[in-house]
Formats: sequence, structure tokens, C-alpha cells
Amino acid sequence: MNSAAGGSIPVVVTGALGRMGAEVIRAIQAAEDCYLVGAVDTTPGKEGHDVGDCLGLGPLEVAVTADLEGCLCACSQAVRDNGRGHGAVMVDFTHPSVVYSNTRAAIAYGVHPVIGTTGLSPQQLNDLNEFARKASIGGAVIPNFSVGMVLLQQAAAAAARFYDHAELTELHHNRKADAPSGTCIKTAELMEELGKSFNPEEVEEHESLEGSRGGRRPSGLRLHSLRLPGLVAHQEVMFGAPGETYTLRHDTIDRSAYMPGVLLCVRRVRQLEGLVYGLERLI
Repeated sequence: MNSAAGGSIPVVVTGALGRMGAEVIRAIQAAEDCYLVGAVDTTPGKEGHDVGDCLGLGPLEVAVTADLEGCLCACSQAVRDNGRGHGAVMVDFTHPSVVYSNTRAAIAYGVHPVIGTTGLSPQQLNDLNEFARKASIGGAVIPNFSVGMVLLQQAAAAAARFYDHAELTELHHNRKADAPSGTCIKTAELMEELGKSFNPEEVEEHESLEGSRGGRRPSGLRLHSLRLPGLVAHQEVMFGAPGETYTLRHDTIDRSAYMPGVLLCVRRVRQLEGLVYGLERLI
């Protein structure tokens, strides 16, 4: 287990026993400048057990707890004298139904949130950003931690200048709760920064099965969501013009692809003011 010596970053992981939470804990343990101080999870029968034993990593001397606020309070007190830019960090991979309250709790206790859970509404993001700024706490809400996905989004935003027709498709495992994914929404938002409209109607469409054409945004962009076991996380942006199509696609084969981005955020979030939205803001 890493120690707190040498300016290492104390990290709490919420959703610690989930697929992403477990991967984050492995990455934290392997990082020289981070150490695990809390593991929060509500899986029945796991509270009080060593999180390392639960994940097959061997004992890490950090017990699983379902008490998020108690864990945040203990972490905040442990580092309260370290000064600005040296607080604890919370990495959250939980569920859309609790991510807002988890993030607000972290800010309230002076713990810097790094949020990988999607599903926060624009209003919730604004509320959290205001709260974080008032509390002088930096945080990051990251729809996707993959550097490759950031590159796809930048390419999609550039291509949107030249194409009037585009549709986005995201594909995820069937345990993902929200649709469309936060990553897909973020991609659409970047494409829409041009202020243009997409997919001008050329016929009066009729859906014999409601939803067949996907979700339509005010800009005209259409977003489609697929959920199947065997998938991890995938996204495709297809542009069309007379005589050609242009397709951008990113495939996540393993969740380890997200860990460089997670660690990047953990290392930088304590120097931020307010909430940053999107990994491209930190690269």
C-alpha cells in the first residue's frame, strides 16, 4: 500500500466494487504518487471487508464502507492542515441517481470530486459549479476518460464545419443505466458550437416504431443508443454528403484504457477552481 509520505495524493473511490471502481483502485495502487484512503460501496454484505480482499488484490488496509459522508469527513480531517491544493480526491463511478448528491457531499467536505458517472443535467452541472466555486474546491466531470475519445470529439467538431448531415451512435454494455451516454452528448455539444443546424428535412418522416430514428436534438443532430452484453464502450459519428460518407469511430476494448485519463485528473484537479467539464480541458 502506498503511503501518504512525499506529497502523495489521498484518493477515495466511490462505487469501489464496480467494474470501473475496481479498475481505478488497481490504478491508484500502481501509481507512485497516489494512495487509497477510502472505498465506498453499497454492495450488501461487503461493508467492513478489506477492499483489496474483495477485489482479489490482497489486503490494502482500507475497509469497504457504505457511509459516504463519514468517509469524506474522515478524509477531510486527515488532510485539513495540508493547505490549498493538497486535499483528498474522490473518484466517483456510481449511478446517475446518486452522482449529484455524491458530488455535492464531496465539495461540502472539501474533497475534490473527479466524476466519471454520467447523467448529470446541465442545471445540476451549473449548480455544482457554483457550489464548488463558493467553496474554493476544484472538481472535474469527465464523460469519458479516454484520450482517443477526446481526439474523436475534436475531429467531429472540425468535420462539422463541412457537413450538414450527421448522426451519432453510441454502443455500451447492457448494464449502463443512462442513454444516450454523456460522451455522446458531449460530442454533439462540441459539434453544435458552430451554431449551425444539421440534417435539414427533405421528406416528411414517419416512424412506424417510435424512436426508430433516435433522439433528435434542437440542432437537428440525431443520437442513437445500443445496449448489448459483450460491448464495453463504443461511439461512431457518421457524416454524409452527396457522393460520400465520412465516419469516425472509437472502440474501448478494455476499461484499462480509461486509467491514464483518471490519473491525469486526480493529479490536476486540486489546482482547479470550480468544475471542469470534459477531459479536453485538462490535456
